Parts: sequence; structure tokens; C-alpha cells
Amino acid sequence: MMWLLLLQVWANCLWLGHTEVVPSFESSCPQFFFRDTPPNEALEPENPAWICQRYKNQYFFATLYDRQERIPVYSAYIYEPGPGKRPKGWLVEPQLMGLDYPKTMEKEWTLINYYNVSLEKLGESQAVLQDYKNLTGLNRGHLNPNGHHHDYSSRMATFTLTNIVPQDEKLNGGAWNNYEQQTMIRKTQGCSITYVIVGAVPGNNYIAKGRVNKPSYLWSSACCVVDNTHRKAWGVIAQNDQNQVQLLTLGELEDTLTQLYGRGQVSLFDSGCPRE
Repeated sequence: MMWLLLLQVWANCLWLGHTEVVPSFESSCPQFFFRDTPPNEALEPENPAWICQRYKNQYFFATLYDRQERIPVYSAYIYEPGPGKRPKGWLVEPQLMGLDYPKTMEKEWTLINYYNVSLEKLGESQAVLQDYKNLTGLNRGHLNPNGHHHDYSSRMATFTLTNIVPQDEKLNGGAWNNYEQQTMIRKTQGCSITYVIVGAVPGNNYIAKGRVNKPSYLWSSACCVVDNTHRKAWGVIAQNDQNQVQLLTLGELEDTLTQLYGRGQVSLFDSGCPRE
């Protein structure tokens, strides 16, 4: 029976993706940021975790995670939309419990049944599925949306709870969805590559008896490379209790986030992205 158990664990590890909690994005997965430059320290929370999200031995995006609020600060990725079905199932990040745990995105039941991890221990480091049950007026909102990726593996990689926030359901299915699925298509016309960073500003309200922060604002930014000498950039922001999205210049978004976070001037991209 032992060999069968080991075979099941091995198969799960092959099927699921790899997630690495790393010291910095510059040294581990810089390719998701324009000119390999992540946002500056003005976005960093008190207890951050830098996660390189890898699935089937390939990196797909990067997430700065707030361990205390149990929501992502931002997820950064390259915009590559394509047709395909929405994946099912949700994954969690074992290495948020400690680097001695597997580097693999896993389902909760896999950790509980095969790695002797209790749900309580898992929930100390991150949000779990139970936190998102029985919500009223909110649902699980992707920062990095699966629809911005071109194949099943890249879309499946976005279904980790470290990429999710409690989002107003009308906003998620309305104005925010329109931005993701319509405005982005229009704004990225002529772009050879578009770098995207989507984030959430922590708010004063919580779900799951105070475990998971409900963001006060959601925001998204993009830096589009047209050719070697031309680039364009933009941003949007939305209050997480209203079904409307405000389109901004990159500079306007950075100034707004500077006020909202209160940790100094925010810089989302390398200076080569236009702020006006």
C-alpha cells in the first residue's frame, strides 16, 4: 500500500504546478515585468511573500502576497488572450507555510491527506476555500484573469487562491469584466507585448470572521511595447463596492495609489513606460 500512496503523491506533483516562494522577483522570475523591473517598495505590506507561479515546469506569472491580510497585493503577467474553457478547481500554496513544504500548487485535500497538513495550519498562512463560502454580494475575483491567457495550462495556473480577492459580484461580472474582455482588446491593438500588473488595496472590512481582507479598491496597469522606440501605458481603478471603472494615465494611477497606500511614491513600471 505504501508504494501506491507514493505513486499517487508523485502523480499529483506531476499533474499540478510548481510555486516557489522566492527572495525577490528580480532574481527569480523577472520576465513578467517590463525591463525586468517590478513595482517599488511602496506597495510592500508588513509581511510579504514573493511567489513565482509555475505550472507544469513553466512560469506563468508573479504574485506579491500579503500574508497578514491573506490577499495578493498584485499579480504581474504578460497579456496573451486566447479561446478556451474556464478551468475548474482551486489550488493553494504549500510553501507559504514554510520552505520545507513542496514547491507545488496543490489542492487542499492533497495536503491534508498526503502531507499530513491540517486545514488550520494551512489557513494560518493563506486563504482557504472555506473562507470564500456563503458570501453575500461578493465572489472570488481573479487579479490575473484566466481569460488573459492562451491555453489551458496558463489559465489553470491562475486558479490559485493567492491570485484571488473578495470582489463585489456586480463589479466582477460587470464593469471590471468589460475592462478585462473589451477595453484591453482595444487598448492593446498594435502592441507587440503588453506587461500587466493588477492589484488590490486593502480595506477596512473582512470576510470569514476577519480572516480575509475585502479590498477597498481594485486596480490594473499596463505597459505596451509597440516597437523598439514606441510604448504606451494606462491604468484603471475601481471601488470594490461600485460597478464602475475609471480609466487613467499610468502617472495618474501611480499618484492615486501613492495616496491610498500611504507608503511613499508608487512606481509600477520602469521609467521607460510613459506616465502621461
